[in-house]
Amino acid sequence: MTKNLNLHYAFIGAGSMAAAMIEGLISHSVCTPDEIGCLSKHGERAASLSEKHKIKLLQELENPLENATTIVLALKPQQLGDLNPALVKATKDKLIISILAGKKLSRLKESFPESRNIVRVMPNTPSQIGAGMSAYCSLAQLTTSDQQSVDHLLAAMGSHLEVDESQMDIVTAISGSGPAYVFEFIAALRDGGINGGLEDAVASKLALETVLGAARLLARENVTPESLRDKVTSPNGTTMAALQTLEKRDFRALIGEAVESARLRSIEISKEA
Repeated sequence: MTKNLNLHYAFIGAGSMAAAMIEGLISHSVCTPDEIGCLSKHGERAASLSEKHKIKLLQELENPLENATTIVLALKPQQLGDLNPALVKATKDKLIISILAGKKLSRLKESFPESRNIVRVMPNTPSQIGAGMSAYCSLAQLTTSDQQSVDHLLAAMGSHLEVDESQMDIVTAISGSGPAYVFEFIAALRDGGINGGLEDAVASKLALETVLGAARLLARENVTPESLRDKVTSPNGTTMAALQTLEKRDFRALIGEAVESARLRSIEISKEA
């Protein structure tokens, strides 16, 4: 029976982010598959994850959270209020880790009043390949063992850091939404190549590898972006001509406005939640 399981992580929800976490936990040898369980609203996605990774397929009627150490909320934010009351009751004295966008710690505490602690996480899509950047905050100070559970889970998806909850909206605007800005920049760089006479495949390859290589170089050199920018820029050269055009259009201000729009929308979503 499911109630006899000894699970380290029990996932409620089985979407792409849950899949990324589960795959990371197993590939990093944080847990064995039989120490991870998952359930989903209709069961199909959880069954698929169970079959692929050999984790435990949980059933709501079997009180699946009874012997789980950590509960990971990976369902859709709008499904929070529809959780089976039995599941909510089963979170008593458990550590809750939530990746539900817009759900504040105070709101999560309302849903899980008897949990021993709650952690709110903002991951991003590169987490799906172990290259994510996650920020988190907790309702109360984490114990050593709970801190390890958080660290192991988030490290399985990439890098992570702790922030104050008051910073989560700007975090969402930078790292949560940030990959989309980078994808848009790559698309623009690609289009510039096509407009200059390159074939689509060639322009796409040049744009992608250039951004990827530049990011790797910046990470390795551990200097400011401006420093590496200046090394590329020769007086009266091609790079300077391009940068002057960006400056005329106030490129940084435009990106700043985009980030601020995302931050304000994050605040709105939190209030809606």
